[in-house]
Amino acid sequence: MTHRIPEVLIKAGNQLEVYYKDKFPALAPLAKQCFLNTIETTVKTLEDGSCFVITGDIPAMWLRDSAAQVRPYVKYAKEDTSLQKILEGVILKQAEFVCLDPYANAFNESANKAGHKDETKLNDHVWERKYEVDSLCAPLYLAYEYWKTAGKTDFFHDTIKEMIKTVISVFITEQDHSKSPYFFRRYNCVKSDTLPGRGLGRPVNVTGMTWSGFRPSDDCCKFGYLIPSNMMAVKALTFAKEICEEIYKDKPLAMECERLAEEIYDGIMDYGIIEHPKYGKMYAYETDGFGNYNLMDDANSPSLLSMPYLGFCEKDDPLYQNTRKFILSRDNPYYSAGKYAGGVGSPHTAPGYVWHIGIIMQALTSNDKNEIMECLKMLADTHNNTNFMHEAFNPDNPAEYTRPWFAWANTLFAELLETLKSNYFWELK
Repeated sequence: MTHRIPEVLIKAGNQLEVYYKDKFPALAPLAKQCFLNTIETTVKTLEDGSCFVITGDIPAMWLRDSAAQVRPYVKYAKEDTSLQKILEGVILKQAEFVCLDPYANAFNESANKAGHKDETKLNDHVWERKYEVDSLCAPLYLAYEYWKTAGKTDFFHDTIKEMIKTVISVFITEQDHSKSPYFFRRYNCVKSDTLPGRGLGRPVNVTGMTWSGFRPSDDCCKFGYLIPSNMMAVKALTFAKEICEEIYKDKPLAMECERLAEEIYDGIMDYGIIEHPKYGKMYAYETDGFGNYNLMDDANSPSLLSMPYLGFCEKDDPLYQNTRKFILSRDNPYYSAGKYAGGVGSPHTAPGYVWHIGIIMQALTSNDKNEIMECLKMLADTHNNTNFMHEAFNPDNPAEYTRPWFAWANTLFAELLETLKSNYFWELK
């Protein structure tokens, strides 16, 4: 069932385009169509009123991607009932999927058996069953932000409360992964597409953090405690606590959210920080709790670079700043630079490629006007005259790129443009 694009979004897209014709003309042709890309091409309203959101060129709904894709629209929801229905429909569908299988990262529109056939607990609704902590965090972020922005509470039905209980249960189970029922093996694939240890992952110590099988790139974790995803879990549980207190009036459930958030936070601070000889105290990307660390960052969010964007810390936090300097340097094995751009990439794509999401996130988390302007120029120079963002590209030849239809990158880019506009960036000295 198709829906009309809410007028408030068309108006906002037009305004964004006009604004950037004046402020940064090279980006003006991208502004409106990137802003509207998700709502125009990826959102489908189903017969039950829920909304299914594909990523773009893959016909499945990722919990993380779908939340990120519609996030820039939330600020306009208060003034448009048709947009409210769409956003509430997305939240409803996400809650249903989490309750259906909290270990899955991507889902089908119906029980059509589409997607991957891996060695795991299969479900006809599931496109892919790679367990990623951030998949359970993203719906809580979206529901909370929509509530706080639109001021609506009637969408908080029993399914959302059940989702919160499910998230808590899985996070607690995965604090001691040795007791987990989850396993995942894929055959005839690259190593990053399956879990080592016969589908269980490498051994981990009990730290207070919660285990993740895969990163937001959908690549397997080297070590099971993915620090950025645990940071996101802390905030998501804090949001859930407030929802349980104020909406559901369930004090015990709220206290459970608070306890779990504290345990995960303490685990991050006790096990997730290293002393780097060049950068000082900084966060690792992954650890196993036994003293082994993976020092890197990946363009996909949640990332270490995205910490302030996720609300885990302030931009000027010293630990973050030390970590950021590492991320945006050649010491990060997935930072690359070429003739047209430099930024964070990912082992998910070709070596040396830079991700548009990485450049956008660098700008969103910067307090430096010159750095932000440099990021905007790189974005303007590397879309290869398509007026859309892509997944990854060759920084020496932007005509070589992956995923021409990647809605998350488009709406995150539009979110950056809107953020700069709202913060009066162009008037700053």
